[in-house]
Amino acid sequence: MTVEEQGMQPVLHPGDVVTVFGGSGFVGRHLVRVLARKGYRIRVAVRRPNEALFLRPMGDVGQVQPVQANLRDKRSCAAAMDGADAVINLVGVLYEAGAQKFDTIHEIGARRLASLAREAGVSRFIQMSAIGADAASTSAYARSKAAGEATVLACLPGATIVRPSIVFGPEDQFFNKFAALARIAPALPLIGGGTTKYQPVYVKDVAAGIAELLERGDMGGKAVELGGPEVVTFRQLMELTLKETGRNRALLSLPYFFARMMGAVLQWLPSPLLTPDQVELLKTDNVVSDDAVLFADLGIAPTAMEAILPTYLYRFRRTGQFGKNQTA
Repeated sequence: MTVEEQGMQPVLHPGDVVTVFGGSGFVGRHLVRVLARKGYRIRVAVRRPNEALFLRPMGDVGQVQPVQANLRDKRSCAAAMDGADAVINLVGVLYEAGAQKFDTIHEIGARRLASLAREAGVSRFIQMSAIGADAASTSAYARSKAAGEATVLACLPGATIVRPSIVFGPEDQFFNKFAALARIAPALPLIGGGTTKYQPVYVKDVAAGIAELLERGDMGGKAVELGGPEVVTFRQLMELTLKETGRNRALLSLPYFFARMMGAVLQWLPSPLLTPDQVELLKTDNVVSDDAVLFADLGIAPTAMEAILPTYLYRFRRTGQFGKNQTA
């Protein structure tokens, strides 16, 4: 049995090449900055490299290099990880649109990358999944995430799985979405009564956790669950959003069946506010497991929401950044 098969991984050093698939996304852009500061050479594999050029100034000249790669194209993926010392897969979708299907991205795409990494002799592989990944879930998203984990570990037993809870930060699709909705809607929805629990995690903490995993040799074959310091309900998240944006809105409880009907209509918007599959996700708590590897095991203290949310939700207040946060 090889060292990697025993769960140990080779240690990386400054100057080593790390290929990050999906590196221009929400988590990716923060991860690239952290990796650059640690001295790695980063190859950012994206479908449209010209749209990832903003990442290059995060490192020294030539340290961050966007390259073209598409999960559906084996040759481009192989080229992106040629000579790499580690591969990180951050590619994921929150809802299906056109050819971007859950199974295509989360399972088939992950299998292709893990298989190519094995062929290239790259055993240092990190797959970003999500808390709630479950092969028996009623949500297609959660099932596809679980399938992605399984197929990666089947190809690379020494790979590491990272499962964050809801990730928040300036570019998030959670607080920004509901804060924008509070601008125009008289009420915010509490699907299923808003009792589902979450453990929101700051995007920079997720990036720091992934970077730390690259420097650890004892996390092969393990799943690391990343959650913030607070466990809160969906209702509390809506209340916090209203507080930070200074909006006085009703909180309307919606039964799951009615929410599914709404999602069936809203899913056809260019950027859906809700889909039937997301309603299924809202039926299950999204918090870290008692027996999981956590931030504490990585020596990281996660950041509280109230320390970060005011730094970007201010733009949704009536008076903006410089006015008093008065309720409207």
